[in-house]
Amino acid sequence: MLLYHGSNIVVREPKILKSQRYLDFGAGFYMTSDFEQARKWAVRTAARREEGVATISVFELSDDYVDRVKVLAFARPDRDWLRYITAHRTGNPPVDDYDIVVGPVANDQAIRTVNNYLKGYFPEDVAIKLLLPQKLKDQYLFRTEKALSLLAFKEARQV
Repeated sequence: MLLYHGSNIVVREPKILKSQRYLDFGAGFYMTSDFEQARKWAVRTAARREEGVATISVFELSDDYVDRVKVLAFARPDRDWLRYITAHRTGNPPVDDYDIVVGPVANDQAIRTVNNYLKGYFPEDVAIKLLLPQKLKDQYLFRTEKALSLLAFKEARQV
């Protein structure tokens, strides 16, 4: 399986970075199987950092990764996914020991729904009903060195 990482630089050797921002699945190394999603991340990162060039680093991940590390996977934006990302986005992450977390990425439209849910504008079941029809791309968070060791760098593409 090919996975893509969007940034403002070429990333040949990924690292687990602690972020000051509250991200969907917490700190680590984020990737996606969707090239277009990685392109958006690359453009956004280059603009935010005001340096470098929007670049997508391409990695290969063995299909048997689920047998080699501990994986938490969300198939769709359901109640468990919503609770997991809101815990991370509010700075109260659950204590767990997953090496990789996989699931939908809260894009700009989805994050508005999540934020309105967090503000109490509507209950959890309404938020999920609003999120389910959205065609959300996936994200893979690599949280441990063991998980990163499963990646093989293939190439980098400037976008």
